[in-house]
This record gives sequence, structure tokens and C-alpha cells, in this order.
Amino acid sequence: MNRILVTGGARGIGRAIAERSARDGYDVLIFDRETPASPSPGRHVVVDLADESATASALAAELTRGPITRLVNNVGVVKPALLDDTKLEDFDAVMRLNVRVAIQCAKACLPGMRAARFGRIVSIASRAALGKELRTAYGASKAALIGMGRSWALELARDGITVNTVAPGPIATELYAAANPADSPRTKAAIAGIPMKRLGQPADIAHAVSYFMTADAGFVTGQTLYVCGGTSVGYAAV
Repeated sequence: MNRILVTGGARGIGRAIAERSARDGYDVLIFDRETPASPSPGRHVVVDLADESATASALAAELTRGPITRLVNNVGVVKPALLDDTKLEDFDAVMRLNVRVAIQCAKACLPGMRAARFGRIVSIASRAALGKELRTAYGASKAALIGMGRSWALELARDGITVNTVAPGPIATELYAAANPADSPRTKAAIAGIPMKRLGQPADIAHAVSYFMTADAGFVTGQTLYVCGGTSVGYAAV
């Protein structure tokens, strides 16, 4: 009952979650199309999660090794654009990776979780689900993860499976830097607008995920935890 799958775990937030999970004593499995620059904690499977068939094959192969009772839906892509510039093919690509993979992985892991009468599913959403410029596709995909998680929580509670969401604010990762150039006025304004006046670190998100994964968190389900330096409070107050 100690296997945990982290999608998109080669770097950034996913890598931090994988490392923390290993320290917490879980048998870590990572799915990512990238090969990590340094050895991964646990087992690393190179797979393009945007490819539904390849994802299905990877899941089937790994589940022959035993059930996966903990799942972190972390893989994601941003594709920032104003509404005027948003391409429908980009929207489809974002939803396919950020949302479809979460559904596919959860469905594959459910039989093992149900048999164990125990399961933990955590999806990594974003403060952008509350609204952010240039995030039509990304914000929609992250809002979808929150909505799906609430539905899954109701459906799966009777099976001993909890479903929660962690929604990061600005976190110092390669993905954040690629979508938010350091010299951009938008980026500077975003950092200035964080109540704590700094970017978060991947370890901040890993710590939140670690709590939801524990057996002791069994009475917490359907919740969204914003780990955002206070930005969600500021936006909610506007």
C-alpha cells in the first residue's frame, strides 16, 4: 500500500514531491517524458503523457508490479496567451495533458485502491484557477482539476479514498520562469503583489502534498489548499 505515482516528476514541483515522498517512506514511481538530470528517487518511467496510448501502456505495465494507492496528478503545461491569441489547438493540448491524464491515471489506480480500502489522490491545480491574465487554457484546466476532485471525493469516500487539491501560487520553477520572464512588467508586478513578497519553493508544495498522503488525513477530502503566499486571499478580496 506504499506505492505512489507522481506524474511530471522529473523536475520542479513534481521532483520535490517525489523526493519528499521517498523521505516519507513511499515506493516512488515517476512518469515523465524527460529523463532527469540527476538520479530520481524511486523508479522513473520515460513516457509522453500527452500520448493517451503510451500512458495506458505505462500504467498497465506498472500495475502488474502491484497496486498504486497514492497518486499525484502533477504533470502540466501552460501555453500562456491573451484570449485574442488563444489557439483552440493549444487549448485542447493543455486540457489533454493537464486534465485527461489525471482522469486516466485515477481510473487506472482505482481498482487497487478499492481492493485495499485505502487511497490518496492529490491533484496540483493553481491559484490561476481564480483568474489570471494570459491563462485562458491553463486556468480552465486547473479549475477543472478542482471541480473533478470535489466530485471524486463524493464518489470515492465510501471506498476509503480521499481526493484533495493543492493549488500553488507563484513557485520558483523552470515552468514558472518560462511562462513568466523575469524582465516582464507582468512578472515583476505579480511578485510585488504577493503578500509574502517572495516566490514559493517547490518544497512548499511537497510539504502540503505530504500531509494529504498520510493515513492520518483520512477525514479530509474534497478540499483545495492554496499554497500561495497569500495571493488567493488578495484576489478573493478584490
